[in-house]
Order: sequence, then structure tokens, then C-alpha cells
Amino acid sequence: MRGYKIFAGTASVLFAKEVCKRLDVPLAKAEIKRFSDGEISVQISESVRGRDVFIIQSTGAPSNDNLMELLVMTDALRRSSANTITAVVPYFGYARQDRKAAPRVPITAKLVANMFQTAGIDRVVTIDLHAGQIQGFFDIPVDNLYGSIIFQEYIAGKNLANPIIASPDIGGVARARYFAQRMGLDMVIVDKRREKANVAEVMNIIGDVQDRDVIIIDDMVDTAGTMVKAASALKKKGAVSVMACATHPVLSGNAYDNLDSGELDELVVSNSLSSKSNTKIKVLSVAPLFAEVIRRVYHNESVDSLFM
Repeated sequence: MRGYKIFAGTASVLFAKEVCKRLDVPLAKAEIKRFSDGEISVQISESVRGRDVFIIQSTGAPSNDNLMELLVMTDALRRSSANTITAVVPYFGYARQDRKAAPRVPITAKLVANMFQTAGIDRVVTIDLHAGQIQGFFDIPVDNLYGSIIFQEYIAGKNLANPIIASPDIGGVARARYFAQRMGLDMVIVDKRREKANVAEVMNIIGDVQDRDVIIIDDMVDTAGTMVKAASALKKKGAVSVMACATHPVLSGNAYDNLDSGELDELVVSNSLSSKSNTKIKVLSVAPLFAEVIRRVYHNESVDSLFM
């Protein structure tokens, strides 16, 4: 067999070590430095000639630094004669800029896709893209994994008396419906109006949540404003408890203050991004899932069958 190697960017070292432990392979060595002016320098410390290479790197904050680091590592590996290069990106930054929502604005998710391909990436593995159609921005294979697979067992283990799934907005209905179908539960929708970026105003609840244990399903939580206001609205409509499951804990700005002061009972997230410890936050690892996907990609096995 030609063999494969796993490298890590500085944003995902702990995540990559967990993946490597699951696969029983060592984390490959690369020297990543910053010049005094902030430029990134990468030197691959071992031979990758003819090998299939996986780079694990989330492109969350600082987004520009982590994205550039991934691209520079890719170039170094390409020039070192790697056979294939797969970018394993637990959190794909700039995914929210996926369309022209106003005149004279960029579609930055498409720009990032172009940069990946220009650098020499052959395949992308990620989880819960903000919009599934971003896969179409690439002309290379993209495996967009479902984060719901890690939340199912946790929710089932809580033995909630009367659970129901909620979508935090109209745009997340498809994601929430998929989860509700897998769990065999009903679904409601939180209808909100967004006045400006990162500020959400909840308007009403579509569906009945009286005496229900509500589970909000989303792809990410940023300032937590939407989650907290949704929890308040749901409890005003009679919900007994409100928990939220969001794959990516962006948690920027005053997110932790919002969680501490809000009526959301629990926030369940993955370790696609690092997050601070908080009594309301439960972190579940997606490293075992990514490890299995890496194994399947390398052996040319089906990835979709994981989610059937």
C-alpha cells in the first residue's frame, strides 16, 4: 500500500492527535513558524513522496491566519511530491458568505474554494457546512459530514419526557427535519427577523411546545443571541426545558455572557473548534467520526453509508 500521513495545522493539533490515536498512526511532523511580520513559514519534516496526505485544520478564528496556514502547508506538501492532499476541515470558515445577499458584496465561500483548489488540495472533508450548496463551489470531491450523528446518542441518553426538535430559523428547517426524522420526533420552527448581522429578534413559534422538552438544532452558535432569544420565546410558549445542539462553537463576542444570563438550559457542541469551559456547555468529540472517514477515504470505501 502507498501509505498515508496525517498533518495538523496549529488550530487543530489536539483534534488531530485524537484522530491519529483512533487510527493508531503517528501525527506526521511539520515545522510551522511565524516571521516577526506575521508571515507563515512551513517546513515538512519527513518524506511524503508518493503518500496520500491529510491536513487537519479548522479555519476558525483567527480565520485568516488559519486559512493561510492551511494553504501554505498544502503548497509545501505539493512541492514535496505528495500523491494526494486531502484537507480535513472540521470548521469551514467564511461559509456564511455563500451568496450575494446585498449589492456589491463578495461570495467569499466561493473564493475560499478557489484558493483550496489553486493551492493543490484534491479533496475536502468537513462537517455541517453552513449551506450544503457550498459543495458545488468546488470542482473536487467534498465530503460534508452530518454532525447530528454525534448528538443522537447523547440526547437519547437523557431520557427526556416529551422531546421535540426545533429549527432556530426558516433556513435551518432541512437540517432540523433530518434530525427529527432520525430521532422519530415532531418538529417546530422559531420564526425570527434579523435586523443586522449577529443580532436576531425572535418573532413567534410555529408549532406547539406546551409541556415539551425542546431541542434546537443548528450548524453553529456564534454570539448565542439567536439561541438565547429562541429559548426565551419557547419557554414563554410553555416549553419545560430548552437545550441546543450546534456542531460548531464559534462563540464570539459576548456569547458566554449571553449563555450565562439566558434561559437556554444546555448547549451541546462538538470539538470542531476549541471553546472555553462553561457549566452550560457540553462538548462531544467528532474526532472518531473524522478518523473513520479518513480511513474510508484512503481505502476507497463508502462514506455515505456511515449516515444511513
